[in-house]
Amino acid sequence: MSDPYETTEAHLDRLLGRALNSFDLPDRLVERLGTALAHSSSLHSTHHGPAAGHWRETHQHAYLLSDGGAVTLWELAYRLEQDRVTRHEVFVSRAEAALAAVRIFGEDPAAVRDFALLEEAEGEAAGQDPLSALLAASGPVQLRREYAVEQSADHARRVLRRAENADRPGEEVAVLLRGAYAHQITQAFGGRQCLADGRAAGFTLYEHAFVLLDGTELSLWEVEHTATPDGRHMCEVYESESTARGAMELRARVR
Repeated sequence: MSDPYETTEAHLDRLLGRALNSFDLPDRLVERLGTALAHSSSLHSTHHGPAAGHWRETHQHAYLLSDGGAVTLWELAYRLEQDRVTRHEVFVSRAEAALAAVRIFGEDPAAVRDFALLEEAEGEAAGQDPLSALLAASGPVQLRREYAVEQSADHARRVLRRAENADRPGEEVAVLLRGAYAHQITQAFGGRQCLADGRAAGFTLYEHAFVLLDGTELSLWEVEHTATPDGRHMCEVYESESTARGAMELRARVR
């Protein structure tokens, strides 16, 4: 955790001191950072690969310089399968941090996606598309989660609040999710029109995956459908994918 009373100089010394690759930063950039008057740090994203034992976080550090300019550094903190040691690397752009994740973790589609979105936002279209080049080089990939750090406990509360099914997750799950600090929403099944009591009804299934304060993961499975007597939109929430899919099958012939 950041110390709110830490000076900018001490913060920068600590950041560069723990980074394994700080010597790669341009000398001119380090000199400019030496004039920093103020700083702000935030957790940008957190990424878990529980099956492989991987973990990483990306932090954004912004510095206001004495000449009125600003510099942003991107810090990649990560642990690997073979040990519990947290390592740090620092980069001058988000794209470099994303590519470093590809280098460290191998075929990491979440990091590639970060890089591709950045390139699109910055309008860099010269030469071969960076995403295409990376995918061509890496071959088949195994999906991992990429969590967003943003009002996750409130998101969980809203998901549970809109659930109309009687067997929705109870207070025990709600209490756990009050400690959620990151989440990811994935559409697991969507846009299907099926027959329910002779009428057309739409079904969509979402997974809301959360990271809790102790690092564990917990998912809610939300079914959105119109298989109601009056055709209105309805939301149901379940603790497991199998239960959610079973609920859809009860309401319609989902093929």
